[in-house]
Amino acid sequence: MGKLAINGGKPVRTKPFPSWPIWDENEIHNLKKVIESGKWGSLHGDQVSSFTEKYAQYHQAKYGICVNSGTTALKIALFATGVGAGDEVILPGYTFIATATAILDVGAIPVFVDIDPETYNIDIGKIEAAITERSKAIMPVHFGGRPCDMEKISQLAKKHKLVVVEDAAQAWGSEWNGKKVGALGDAGCFSFQSSKNITCAEGGIILTNDEQTAQFCRSFSNCGRVEGGVWYEHYYVGGNFRMSEFHAAILHAQFDRYPELKQKRENNAKFLNEKLSEIEGAATLADDPAVTSNSYHIYIWRYQPQPFNNVPKSKFIDAMRKEGIFLSPGYSIPLYVQPVLKNQAFGPRGRKLDIGVDYAAYHLPETEKACSEEAIWFPQSVLLGDENDMQDIVDAVIKVKENSAELG
Repeated sequence: MGKLAINGGKPVRTKPFPSWPIWDENEIHNLKKVIESGKWGSLHGDQVSSFTEKYAQYHQAKYGICVNSGTTALKIALFATGVGAGDEVILPGYTFIATATAILDVGAIPVFVDIDPETYNIDIGKIEAAITERSKAIMPVHFGGRPCDMEKISQLAKKHKLVVVEDAAQAWGSEWNGKKVGALGDAGCFSFQSSKNITCAEGGIILTNDEQTAQFCRSFSNCGRVEGGVWYEHYYVGGNFRMSEFHAAILHAQFDRYPELKQKRENNAKFLNEKLSEIEGAATLADDPAVTSNSYHIYIWRYQPQPFNNVPKSKFIDAMRKEGIFLSPGYSIPLYVQPVLKNQAFGPRGRKLDIGVDYAAYHLPETEKACSEEAIWFPQSVLLGDENDMQDIVDAVIKVKENSAELG
């Protein structure tokens, strides 16, 4: 019998980490209130409008538009900022599929750029080389909640006359130099999907400081209607992408407890940064004083096999899970290798539609290394544990490292 739990040894822990979502009587009270009001849609009730105002104010934005998902928010924001057929949109190769499919949905072309391994955000030094005469927008992703350098991105966008649509799906309350993300570009999008730090099961919001962009977002999410117009007059191609009163009622309760939970995640992330950085082979992401707040939807660190007896990431993860640690390898393949992109299955029923890009020819080394060798994720619910829970994580990493020969 070995010392590692995967080989029959005693695990570091058997206690589960906190579950998600967290809810209490406040969600039930708010939902009951909506049911009894008989005003279940946002066109008649006040839950969506009041949450929209509260969330936009929190993110220092003039305007907010709630919709039915973060994916929908990205698509509408692109369309509302003028991105359309044949335009190129620059995005990182390491992100969720919705970042790319939202671009495709408006007829535009995703152009992938590698990530900075020290931040797991888009490598700003490589953006300019990806800009062409067809470039229309940059879509930075505040990955895991860590803000991108919006000052440098905005400077590049201004220089090349590009719009900036922030994918802030995981970055509620995150700040770059004291300014909350989401309204630092032309528009920003957040998600309230079931795994998210503020959740109503499904939902999203678009933020902007531009009145015209806000008007178009409202129209596109409301069947192409215009404010003050006749109800059955439709001026633009839109759809019913509105959020319901039920979803907003849950969000009110979620949002009220968010500051406390966000601080807990940040405190625990700080503890992990300090402890893991002392372990050779457990490389934490770079500290940056400009990141003045991080939502930590995902805590990310980089596994380096050599100090672990060259044990591959997959075996390390298996061993950690047997020790009672909840963790994930993250994305298994880069976005540009996803079958939908590799096969250009953009037409009806997955029919190939050639958009003039061979995604199979892409090679972004840091993105590929993150997928295959390095990235380790702890989901946000893990960071809601106490300091003993965080110490268990550290102890498990040390244990697996000291006994890595067992995994050979």
